[in-house]
Amino acid sequence: MSNAFFELCAESREAACAAELGGADRIELCSELERGGLTPPEELIAASVSALLIPVFVLIRPRGGSFVFSTEEFALMRRQIATAKEAGARGVAVGVLREDGRVDVERSRELVELARPMAATFHRAFDETPDLSEALERVIATGAEALLTSGGAKQVLGGAESISELKKQAGDRIQIIAGGGLQLETLTEVVRRSGVFCLHGSLKRKNGHETSEDPAGEMRTLEADVREAVRLLQREMQEQNAAAPNGSHP
Repeated sequence: MSNAFFELCAESREAACAAELGGADRIELCSELERGGLTPPEELIAASVSALLIPVFVLIRPRGGSFVFSTEEFALMRRQIATAKEAGARGVAVGVLREDGRVDVERSRELVELARPMAATFHRAFDETPDLSEALERVIATGAEALLTSGGAKQVLGGAESISELKKQAGDRIQIIAGGGLQLETLTEVVRRSGVFCLHGSLKRKNGHETSEDPAGEMRTLEADVREAVRLLQREMQEQNAAAPNGSHP
């Protein structure tokens, strides 16, 4: 991915359609974002794949909490990958940690290989590891094509400098995608600090507005917000390319 790339994290068919209409490059489909995201229902996977032209990736995570999974949970994850593949998904987001918090290379690699020919992203379980530099090498060893990270911070803006270091360490071995609490208001700053032009976010607003008097109001993703995120990302890449020597990528 040498060009600007935006992936919308969607937990409904409505959000998935808003992503495509707004110009997103693909979606990561999940459920229960308030719990960090779980594997979506089979019906939602099938409906989204059927409705969209852009690729659909499916989050594989059977429960909230830690990313250390039992034998039974791991078996369920294998079945969830099979379901995503049968539905026509183009990729999955996976990740397993060991009891010591390090990346479980063997089990994560098993999921990545099971997913083929779908692509695989190692998700933000990465941000729970004690040593991000070491964890990056272990993620690369799983065979995943991409890594989604907030740089170990709660919000991607706070981890942008760490993402920059991870990008340098990774080189061309794996694609780094920056995400986690991404906001339109700080998107440009995230790109400038991290040096990453591949972004991930849900861009959800309460009741479709920036503010709301109703604390229990519905959270929605708007097509206009997706379009603005894509515009900001592309503009920043164009400006940095224009400023770079000989027009080369920064």
